[in-house]
Amino acid sequence: MAMLDLNAIIQAVAVLALPVIFAITLHEAAHGYAARHFGDPTAWLAGRISLNPLRHIDLVGTLLIPVAILLFSGGSFLFGYAKPVPVDFGRLKKPKQDMLWVAAAGPAANLAMACFWALMFKFSWAVPLYFSVPLARMAEAGIQINCVLMVLNLIPLPPLDGGRIAVSLLPHRAAWQFARLEPWGFPILLLLLFTGILGAVMNPLVIGAERIIESIFGLY
Repeated sequence: MAMLDLNAIIQAVAVLALPVIFAITLHEAAHGYAARHFGDPTAWLAGRISLNPLRHIDLVGTLLIPVAILLFSGGSFLFGYAKPVPVDFGRLKKPKQDMLWVAAAGPAANLAMACFWALMFKFSWAVPLYFSVPLARMAEAGIQINCVLMVLNLIPLPPLDGGRIAVSLLPHRAAWQFARLEPWGFPILLLLLFTGILGAVMNPLVIGAERIIESIFGLY
């Protein structure tokens, strides 16, 4: 029985490894590319505009929190995050306006990757069975993981990307007051997660995003 469990774990890791690595790495790299485009080279100078996942892994957010959730909540809703790319918003050409595009670059990268994995799912129909099944499973995981990250990061709570977008769009005084929530952002998020509120809010949005992508690419 233990051997079967070990085999299941190995198969799950094999299926999830590439989608998770690309989802985290390209999301963070996209922030860095956008920041450099709009005038802030901080991430570039720090070597964080990279496809090397080791540069983006956070010990707590990428490893410890997801493992704790799998152990204590049964993995009904998996949550984690990578090490944020450093952005000096004061160095952007138009800090308040450009903050929106820098923040939106991460979720946009996840949307692009979800579409890529949708294409891979469709491609799996045209390859031999021994390759098509693992590719289809990996593609399904890639669509789901990227939709989860996209929706999660668009929640309007600093320091999530949605919070940055909200700060960019709000009038100056309201934006300043809203930005003061940032030190409490992740504790609030974890509270919402472990009380089940986060999952209840996100699940319909994630499922909706998946269905739209599947419909666009004619997957079902």
